[in-house]
Amino acid sequence: DLPLGDGYNQTHRSLTLALKHYGTAVRNMEQTVLLPSLLRDVPADDSLDGQAAESSRDLYDCYHLLKAIRNAVESGLVSADDSNAKEHVALRRSLEALPNMDPEAFFHFHLRGLFSLMSSLTKKSQDLTDKYLNIVGIGN
Repeated sequence: DLPLGDGYNQTHRSLTLALKHYGTAVRNMEQTVLLPSLLRDVPADDSLDGQAAESSRDLYDCYHLLKAIRNAVESGLVSADDSNAKEHVALRRSLEALPNMDPEAFFHFHLRGLFSLMSSLTKKSQDLTDKYLNIVGIGN
């Protein structure tokens, strides 16, 4: 075993926990949403999709996106079908524009971003589940 120190183990557990919470939220969403087709043409509001005004994404698309992300997280595989290639190129360019950062600072920058993203995706999964329950008349 490599001597990684307590800080690494604590961060590793936290990252693992964040990924586990997301996977659990998506599994709960899958078990709750028995008829995903009911989500078609239901617009994703701002709490579910921050880019709703810019895209025509509905809850059905969000449902499948959240599942696809969970599958990629759990399998460790990145899809060969990169439909957002332009966005990835723009993001890569913006990251390259960052000044030469200390590797540790750069790592923590990305780690904070990953935690934020996983938290946001977990909330989106939970919100979609709640919205579905409201659609079928079970929710509040």
